[in-house]
Amino acid sequence: MPLALLALAIGAFGIGTTEFVIMGVLPEVAGDFGVSIPTAGLLVTGYALGVVIGAPIMTALGTKVSRKRMLMVLMGLFVLGNLISAVAPAFWLMFAGRVVASLAHGAFFGIGSVAAAELVAPEKKAGAIAMMFSGLTVANVVGVPLGTLIGQSAGWRVTFAGVAALGVVGLLGIARLVPEIPRPEGVRLRHELAAFKNVQVLLAMAMTVLGFGGVFAAVTYIAPMMTHVAGFADGSVTWLLVLFGLGMVGGNLIGGRFADRALMPMLYVSLGGLAVVLALFTVTAHNKVLAAVTIALIGALGFATVPPLQKRVLDQAHGAPTLASAVNIGAFNLGNALSAWLGGVVIAAGLGYTAPNWVGAALAAGALVLAVLSAALERRASRPTVVVAAGVPAEARTAVHH
Repeated sequence: MPLALLALAIGAFGIGTTEFVIMGVLPEVAGDFGVSIPTAGLLVTGYALGVVIGAPIMTALGTKVSRKRMLMVLMGLFVLGNLISAVAPAFWLMFAGRVVASLAHGAFFGIGSVAAAELVAPEKKAGAIAMMFSGLTVANVVGVPLGTLIGQSAGWRVTFAGVAALGVVGLLGIARLVPEIPRPEGVRLRHELAAFKNVQVLLAMAMTVLGFGGVFAAVTYIAPMMTHVAGFADGSVTWLLVLFGLGMVGGNLIGGRFADRALMPMLYVSLGGLAVVLALFTVTAHNKVLAAVTIALIGALGFATVPPLQKRVLDQAHGAPTLASAVNIGAFNLGNALSAWLGGVVIAAGLGYTAPNWVGAALAAGALVLAVLSAALERRASRPTVVVAAGVPAEARTAVHH
């Protein structure tokens, strides 16, 4: 079973690398195609929107296919998209390649989460999900810096060809190591859609949007914040992002470990801590050492929410969790897009490069409020209904529980 989880983690590593490495080679891509940096930035936006749109569509298309086979199809699509990007003769063809690759992202993590959880005992589900997501977090520590270095020295096309090769390794690993997981009998697309009638599923997704959105409100603008406010050299930003990635790795493992023991308390601690640290970042951003420590903490606390939130969706959509799981992955990207936009708004308003940290703190605090609300609604729903017989003295009343 660990080898099956490793195969999923390799696929996640490739997907995580292609999602973020474009930021490191954006100037080279813009220069080769003769477009402006803002135009080249559409490669980031297009990928994020492709994840949001592709997650439910690809998952719905795969409802009649075994999870293993669908994961293989998605990795094949991922490989194709990166190959198109690697050989694209024109900017808009590369944009199309990015979109093709992004269509696999949400469904892979959504279906992969369900598959990982089904490969282990019930009390180890969050840990298995964290194992798969470790590929995504390690990508930010190893894959993205290495891909950026290769892109700057050998050319960005080599970077995307290498990512496509990673996809092939992931595809072969899934084919060889992941067992056939039968779909639950009688589960159809309408059952998957019915999960969205559950208010707890919707609350978990809203927590995902706000919680991880809080992280990206700060991280999106980390380069100008660290160079203009903290006083770091431009070349130091890459290593600060590695520090952020190391925090993500640690937070992911801690979140997976404790979510299996106490899911909601884990969310309270991680979301509350994230809100506090993001608020403090407006102060610590003025000191190099404190800024570096804070960046690592943001990565750790932010990703400590991922396994418990993903498991929360799986638990609440029990019986037909695949589509809800995939849409929750899209919710992460929706949060990224929303928070990046809000961060840009406050900077454009003249509030300074640290202003997005306040936006992030507010978003994380909003996610914490939703977590408390979700738990309160769950407790209320679990209370037995009491029916009191009319006309019977209070001391002799009998409660009938439903």
